[in-house]
Amino acid sequence: MIVVLGGTGLVGAHLIYELAVNGNMVKAMYRNKESIDNAYRIFSFYYDDIEKLSRHIEWVQGDIENLTILEEILEGASTVYHCAAQVSFSSSGKRRMLENNINGTANVVNACLNKGVKRLCYMSSVAAIGHAGNGELINEEMIWTPSKERSTYSVSKFHAEMEVWRGIEEGLSAVIVNPSIIVGPGIWGKSSTAMFDAVYKGMRFYTPGASGFVDVRDVVNVMIMLTNSSIKGERFILNSENLSYKDFFSLVAHSLGKKAPSIEVSRWMAEFGWRAIWILSKITGKAPQITRETVDSGFSSHAYSNKKITDTLRFKFTPIAQSVKDTAKVYLEEKRLIKE
Repeated sequence: MIVVLGGTGLVGAHLIYELAVNGNMVKAMYRNKESIDNAYRIFSFYYDDIEKLSRHIEWVQGDIENLTILEEILEGASTVYHCAAQVSFSSSGKRRMLENNINGTANVVNACLNKGVKRLCYMSSVAAIGHAGNGELINEEMIWTPSKERSTYSVSKFHAEMEVWRGIEEGLSAVIVNPSIIVGPGIWGKSSTAMFDAVYKGMRFYTPGASGFVDVRDVVNVMIMLTNSSIKGERFILNSENLSYKDFFSLVAHSLGKKAPSIEVSRWMAEFGWRAIWILSKITGKAPQITRETVDSGFSSHAYSNKKITDTLRFKFTPIAQSVKDTAKVYLEEKRLIKE
């Protein structure tokens, strides 16, 4: 039996779809029924017969922070995909994110060991990998070191990954994937899909940073390939291309038929902006859309190597221009349906 934890997020929903459409029976964990609706919406981007697809999915409500429930869910499981994680860049959500991502992953590892799970695939992040210097590409051997420049999300993913490595030392057969920024259709306004939303609404500004990008379908396919292989005790960066944010937003704008952001934000403007928004959030009670950590990310430039995974699996990544085009097509179709 295959279990997917975090089955309603961008990667989790695409993973369930790929497994189910190929005839696998999947037990998928969810937190609330609304999230299941979001997952089925993602399935509908690719498949018309949702009722047929749903016959391959058993939805179970749970939380990775509850070890007792988690062990019940994993009873009889041979393979577990751990995609569950919280993402927050606001100060109010930091403590909760640390608890969920670290303690929750420790529970997943313990439950897998206790229930004799044969294979675990953990979706980590490039945020859990160290940085390189002098223009060198970041690879899997780079050592993560704590610093004030690290986001709380980065801290949470590093320590969560350490729990998986602990499990490997205790005999768990596991592989780890570290995707860069994931591109694909999902819940618009959340995670990377928020960038499509922003450009569509006329975003004029961009930050001078750069990062790696990867198609969600590639992430899912590599996870399945690795889990079905004999590879264990390894981690792999999943990255298609390294692009500046300006270039990425230009691709998005072109695919949406919108003007590309043309004004580069200076550091002082960004510093002033996140502080002003923070003050406003205290007055309105709404979570700030821009924080110190998102600003730091926007001004950082990192480039990632995909050599290890391409050499290991001979995997060919989808060009990001194609990923953006495919995602924009779904986005525009949903906008059209809403208007009708």
